Amino acid sequence: MNEEQLILHTDKYQINMMYAHWVQGSQNEKAVFEIYFRKLPFGNGFAVFAGLERVVRYMRNLRFGEEELAYLRTQEENYPEAFLQALRDFRFTGSLYAAPEGTLVFANEPLVRVEARIFEAQLIETALLNFVNYQTLVATKAARVKQVAGEDGLMEFGTRRAQEADAAVWGARAAYIAGFDGTSNVRAGMLFGIPAKGTHAHSWVQGHESEDEAFRKFAEALPDHVTLLVDTYDTLKSGVPNAIRTARALEAQGKRMQAIRLDSGDLAYLSKTAREMLDEAGLSYVRIVASNDLDESIIFNLKAQGARIDTWGVGTQLITAADQPSLGGVYKLVARERDGELVPVIKISGNPEKVTTPGLKEAYRLINRSTGKAEADYIALRHEQDVRQGERIKLFDPVHPYIYKYLDDYEAIPLLQPIFMNGEQVYALPSLGEIRRYHREQLALFWPEYLRKLHPEAYPVDLSTELWELKMEMIAKFRY
Repeated sequence: MNEEQLILHTDKYQINMMYAHWVQGSQNEKAVFEIYFRKLPFGNGFAVFAGLERVVRYMRNLRFGEEELAYLRTQEENYPEAFLQALRDFRFTGSLYAAPEGTLVFANEPLVRVEARIFEAQLIETALLNFVNYQTLVATKAARVKQVAGEDGLMEFGTRRAQEADAAVWGARAAYIAGFDGTSNVRAGMLFGIPAKGTHAHSWVQGHESEDEAFRKFAEALPDHVTLLVDTYDTLKSGVPNAIRTARALEAQGKRMQAIRLDSGDLAYLSKTAREMLDEAGLSYVRIVASNDLDESIIFNLKAQGARIDTWGVGTQLITAADQPSLGGVYKLVARERDGELVPVIKISGNPEKVTTPGLKEAYRLINRSTGKAEADYIALRHEQDVRQGERIKLFDPVHPYIYKYLDDYEAIPLLQPIFMNGEQVYALPSLGEIRRYHREQLALFWPEYLRKLHPEAYPVDLSTELWELKMEMIAKFRY
């Protein structure tokens, strides 16, 4: 995939802050930022982290070219040439850590950590949030659909309703990570190796003298890939009977029709009746594909009604995350350089959920050795050794700290992996197949109570005692 020049894919205030740091001589001070979100989307019990490959591609190509510098010369701030020269020399020399794609993640834990000169860390905020917020949102929505669809086939059909071309292809990839089987988007298929599949449109049927003729000519053109859209006129009186005739003609050639597709009407009733008609015609191998503004709730209800649907085409509701079209991830400063050392910083807010957790931290997934299941996620200051060494730790609710327990027999798995170190990529991007397998392994780590679609149990994300005390001290310090 061609790596676009996206260095100006940022908010204007990032450039202005970079300039102010340059003017003040503070551009080389080290800073630590974290990306996290405050609330799980869709009322779900978990989110699926995605977007890292896009982040890596972006970071590898961070350069101010002459076209970008020429544009900045036109801005009303009238940036001096010396500053533009500093931008010309710009390179990312810091370090970036992130959760692997496909990881199950939760609110208020770091998904990405950036340790870099403030000059560098400030610039990349907007793009990183753009990539991670959107792809994590779509991957989470796709995981909800996969959860209710089970082993049924799932196709991503959202391109024509996506918010532009990039959203379509990266959204298709995010859905594939979370368990979808393919996409209608041919470009996404080419770029990422996702199976690309399609049937035909209503216009194909309308463009012939009869539905029967349309089906017959489509089968003549693609005899090994025949899925027929049967609802252009009347699904049960015309579409399915004509599809059955086409299937029998294919059998006479030693071929088999793959499926029929339903795109309107009462999908439960139509699919059950169509299944009976196909079976009575000896076509039990012909599958039924359904589309029509589907989402996880509709699929859940259709399955509860006994719908006989083998493959679900999910489009608009998935690619736009229609019931919650933004994740709300944030990029917050948690430590900065002072007198040569990194010191914690905090943001206070009148909204308690917006108070940040200070300091240079690590996040761990604690796996109970006796059950093999995730017990909690645990956030500790980087220097804390007890959790790394498997020593006894106290787990308590950060909001209600009197609710606690102790954990002894566990494995602490770091959530954040090094991606860039001192400006160099050290992480080998896995294949999509590897990411999908890893995502399935992640799901197996959690009790079903945390994964269920409706009213999931809240999975604990806990702070170490030292980190919680630091946060309380800093809140007290800055209260006026």
